[in-house]
Amino acid sequence: MFKTYSKFCACILFCIFNLFVVSASAIDLDEATRTVTADSSGKTVVLTPEQVKRGKRLFNTTCGACHTGGITKTNPNVGLDPEALSLATPRRDSIEALVDFLKNPTTYDGLESIAEIHPSIKSADIYPRMRSITDEDLSSIAGHILLQPKIVAEKWGGGKIYF
Repeated sequence: MFKTYSKFCACILFCIFNLFVVSASAIDLDEATRTVTADSSGKTVVLTPEQVKRGKRLFNTTCGACHTGGITKTNPNVGLDPEALSLATPRRDSIEALVDFLKNPTTYDGLESIAEIHPSIKSADIYPRMRSITDEDLSSIAGHILLQPKIVAEKWGGGKIYF
């Protein structure tokens, strides 16, 4: 009898714990947090909660294999942190610039195309996941990349010490 009762109590505690954890992870981000740079002129845009969720999902399915946590597994010297994005040539620290990169990727110095080795719209024949990606999807992915430093701070692009 005690064994059955303890299992029942454990199950109830587990359900209550999940209820609080799920509600805590579903907290909506405020407007200030969801505000990211839209273009090189400094214009900003507020991402909708739907764009945030969609960007996270798309990033994890299309980019997450090589860019988990904002790092670049194939080149650990180049990450997706704000500093690295702003020092690229051309700068990649806005939605417009990241969408441009996802359509036609170039090296960090901007001199050579890397479309054959980096998934992009230009190389959709090589990377099938990119075939169904729309401009709206690219904007959502870019928004996710720019939003993450505000949510996880230095962990985004921080490398092995965090992941």
